[in-house]
Amino acid sequence: MKRMQGLITSVLLMSMAASVNAAPKGATIAKSHEAMTIDGYASEAVWSTQPWQAINHIILGDTPLSERDFSGRFKLAWKEEGLYLLVEISDDVLFDQHANPLLRYWDDDCLEVFVDADASGGDHQFNFNAFAYHVGLDGQVADIGEQTETHQEPFILLNDHVNNRWRRDEHGLLTWELMVFVFDDDFKPDSNHPPMVLSQGHELGFMLAYCDNDGSDEREHFIGSVAIKPINGDKNLGYKNADVFQRYRLTDKP
Repeated sequence: MKRMQGLITSVLLMSMAASVNAAPKGATIAKSHEAMTIDGYASEAVWSTQPWQAINHIILGDTPLSERDFSGRFKLAWKEEGLYLLVEISDDVLFDQHANPLLRYWDDDCLEVFVDADASGGDHQFNFNAFAYHVGLDGQVADIGEQTETHQEPFILLNDHVNNRWRRDEHGLLTWELMVFVFDDDFKPDSNHPPMVLSQGHELGFMLAYCDNDGSDEREHFIGSVAIKPINGDKNLGYKNADVFQRYRLTDKP
């Protein structure tokens, strides 16, 4: 029975993905030519012209039981000041068990936004070669900082890196808008290092994922936008190595 249920839910996820476009190698992100307002409403013209991309690759946990349990998709755009995201999430249970935004934030419902400013790939677990922003339901943004002498994971808040707002409709659909400042690998947390000014032709690495927890001690599903080839059975590589990110090129065209 469980095997049959798994087959049915796999087919459901495949049908959901059929309505969106998987980002191909060498994918592009279109520029918005109007002011963008981060308010949880898809009112800007660029959102009506850009294709949906799926969040449908299981990284950790079981396949969600249904589309209401979890389904997700997103669109991307850019302006000189940063990267813009429109995300739609169906999640029947929103769960935030840790008031402390630096305590096991990955086990609460959250978006995880992965950005590699120059698409160079490589290790970034304890450095700023790339970022793995965990954006919580309370809007706070956490990542892992540089390693300390005590060898404890130095979780840090980077709330000024991501402007975000979500709304939930009467059917339970979350519409989440985000603006992400893009920082190069010279960033230091206690400095005045400015974000990059983006321009046409620039290439960056990107991946989006969602941590889904319906009330357990640990997240039950972790689902991403990129199919990750496991290393020693491990697909949860994005927070450690930017090699698994999708490469995108910024374009001025739709």
